[in-house]
Amino acid sequence: MSHQLPDVQATQPDVAVGLSQVGVTGVEKLVKLARKDKRPIVLMAEFDVFVDLPGGRKGIDMSRNMEVIDEILEETTETEAYRVEDVCGEAAERLLSKHDYTSTAEVEMTADLVTKEQTPASGKPTQNTATIIASATATDDGTHEEIGAEVTGMTVCPCSQGMSESRAREKLQDLDVDRETIDEFLDAVPQPGHSQRGHATLTITSNGDPDVDLGDIIDIARDAMSARIYNMAKRPDEDHMTFAAHSDAKFVEDCVRALAEGAVEEFDHLADEAVVYIRQSNDESIHQHNAHAEREVTMGQLRAELSGTSDQ
Repeated sequence: MSHQLPDVQATQPDVAVGLSQVGVTGVEKLVKLARKDKRPIVLMAEFDVFVDLPGGRKGIDMSRNMEVIDEILEETTETEAYRVEDVCGEAAERLLSKHDYTSTAEVEMTADLVTKEQTPASGKPTQNTATIIASATATDDGTHEEIGAEVTGMTVCPCSQGMSESRAREKLQDLDVDRETIDEFLDAVPQPGHSQRGHATLTITSNGDPDVDLGDIIDIARDAMSARIYNMAKRPDEDHMTFAAHSDAKFVEDCVRALAEGAVEEFDHLADEAVVYIRQSNDESIHQHNAHAEREVTMGQLRAELSGTSDQ
């Protein structure tokens, strides 16, 4: 027995609500970063691509536009580039030109960048991994590009360390050690405090491509925490990291302030309108919760705050 399906006519319903982001996520592409007199760096990058959707349109024709998106990303990434943010910018501008109904196209990219380095005390070869963060937003008024990185390091809690120092001071006093010697000892030997793995993020966004070096961003972020950490470490390196971290104990708020200071000092050539995003998240070792602090602010506002001329 056969059943005849009813004749259903597809209609385009009236749509009143527009959407700021409709697109695809998790598109993987190889990106080649050119280097002068060196072989290019090849990244396995993951792209998220979005366009805005006006209220009079039901959808972005996902299957058809996925082909367009894939073609654009393929064309954009097939040749070597010097900046990953420019890859995002070119892709966003092509998306904007291909979709006549949209006024905004956004492309976001993340990738792991592995670089060679040496351990701090033993000088052994090792590698460091940083997560590159890049994006671009293209509109009829122009394109804004973002470049940055998230890195991992070590922090030590100043409050915990202060309590340990107080206990050590009391014990030394009980042993009849004079105050001058106690002060000299505690200045030379930082006391224990609970430590945690920290994650520092710094990105710069500007009109066009930000005139910053990705390597400088990574260095600022790594140095904003209590100490750098290394993928491989011999005992002298472990001692170096532990001593360095306890010599520079920091809360998450301190790390964010250090990120801000590093950005202003290193990138003093950037326009006041450039946007700085700074974030610190710590995987707490003695708590079940984690600690987090972040800020998004213009370079001009940061300069005013650090120079003491801000009204805030």
